[in-house]
Amino acid sequence: MVWEKEKIVGTCLLGGAAFAVGASFLHLFLNGDLPLGLGLGTCVLSPFRKRKPVRVYMDGCFDMMHYGHCNALRQARVLGDQLVVGVVSDEEIIANKGPPVTPLHERMIMVKAVKWVDEVISDAPYAITEEFMKKLFDEYQIDYIIHGDDPCVLPDGTDAYAHAKKAGRYKQIKRTEGVSSTDIVGRMLLCVRERSVSDSHNRSSLQRQFSHGHDSPRFKDGVSSAGTRVSHFLPTSRRIVQFSNGKGPGPDARIVYIDGAFDLFHAGHVEILRRARELGDFLLVGIHNDQTVSAKRGAHRPIMNLHERSLSVLACRYVDEVIIGAPWEVSKDTITTFDISLVVHGTVAESDDFQRKRNLKKEASEKKYYEQKAFVSGD
Repeated sequence: MVWEKEKIVGTCLLGGAAFAVGASFLHLFLNGDLPLGLGLGTCVLSPFRKRKPVRVYMDGCFDMMHYGHCNALRQARVLGDQLVVGVVSDEEIIANKGPPVTPLHERMIMVKAVKWVDEVISDAPYAITEEFMKKLFDEYQIDYIIHGDDPCVLPDGTDAYAHAKKAGRYKQIKRTEGVSSTDIVGRMLLCVRERSVSDSHNRSSLQRQFSHGHDSPRFKDGVSSAGTRVSHFLPTSRRIVQFSNGKGPGPDARIVYIDGAFDLFHAGHVEILRRARELGDFLLVGIHNDQTVSAKRGAHRPIMNLHERSLSVLACRYVDEVIIGAPWEVSKDTITTFDISLVVHGTVAESDDFQRKRNLKKEASEKKYYEQKAFVSGD
């Protein structure tokens, strides 16, 4: 509930004339200190009045959702009391941009999981039409429509937010530099392209370059020879603070710990974090550093660097705190230091050891089959 404190005013009728009496004057009257010669007829007191919450609307495709999307939603939420987010339908994206990488139901899961989001509208249109704008104002009680400072142009060359701007109900936020869905797809394509190169050192070097935002001779001005832009994400302590909850666990809190790479943060990550959070009062997430992920997953990983992955996890409403650069092994010291009550792990193992052991079991099973193989009739 949102309240707006107002100056206390009593409306007093004296000798047939109306006077507005301020809080200090009314205080004198209530305490019997009103100056002689002044009488008071009727007094009406209105100390507080409930203020209507400011509701803001922001839409987007939110394809391959990343920390840039989350930061946009954070900024939008600052401009109001309640944030309503429209997720554009697959059909609308296909018509205006081409097919999305992530289907609508997964994009809905991702947007709902962002801690600054209050409501979500599915199948939102790509452009703010007059009809849809009226629906936002009347049905959803939207006060302002928000978008980034980057242009959103329709196939016919018109501005997707022209009607909102004309109505005077448009507000703008700053675009988050250093990342985009196109950039992430580019990083993935570079990984696939370089896998065919036999020199593992060069492949590892390439991964480091685009994960950390460094250029090499084959990248000029942050763009590869294939036209793919390389990220130049610059982490700051201020951004971490903006994404952080800023609250620690209570004295008797049951602290649940889960760790992982959380690379290319997706709906599966959201689900396991949700389920982990349900097991306690405070969810602490350990995020492995780039070197650990590369050693365990291969030279081409991670796609997103440590700080990018940390921001994506911090934006999730089920997460209370993160350890940036958590150790691979959950040691007794880690458990003691953070007062961890429960360590949670998913059913899919993160390490190459698991894959190796699984393959050994399969090989043993195959060997046993051929050793005991008997003739079976039939075609």
